[in-house]
Amino acid sequence: MLLIMLSARASGETIDRVLAVVAGQLITLSDVTAARDLGLERADGAPDPIRAILSKLIDRGLILAEVDRYAPPEPAAAAVSERVEQVRARFPSPAAFDAALARSGVDQRHLRETLRQELRILAYLDQRFPAADDRRRSLIEEWVSGLRRRGDVADLYLASR
Repeated sequence: MLLIMLSARASGETIDRVLAVVAGQLITLSDVTAARDLGLERADGAPDPIRAILSKLIDRGLILAEVDRYAPPEPAAAAVSERVEQVRARFPSPAAFDAALARSGVDQRHLRETLRQELRILAYLDQRFPAADDRRRSLIEEWVSGLRRRGDVADLYLASR
């Protein structure tokens, strides 16, 4: 196994790129691609879609670190399964969904865990920011901005020219 990894490096092949480190957790180009391809995050027409999705994943990592500190209740298994079905429904067929998972290097277990974490984040935000929509959005943006200022983030992404 080590020999295979060394030969890939010797040939100059890039296996994956680390784009950021958030609270000790790596965010790779594969993570950004998976989030985009599975419809978990959108670039919303940004001029640099990688940057846009990476920024969202960095924020997610910072928020998740806070969620882990305060441990909101675990989401029900049925709620996680419902989220998985919502993701699956974005694809025209089960084969297309499976192909997107394979291309992204994500298996069903990893997808379920990602969606479980997302539900934990939503529960935490609902508990911490119960205000109405516009006010809530503003409060969350201010809070995340504070997390970014004091968070443990190494943003390594440089846009290609």
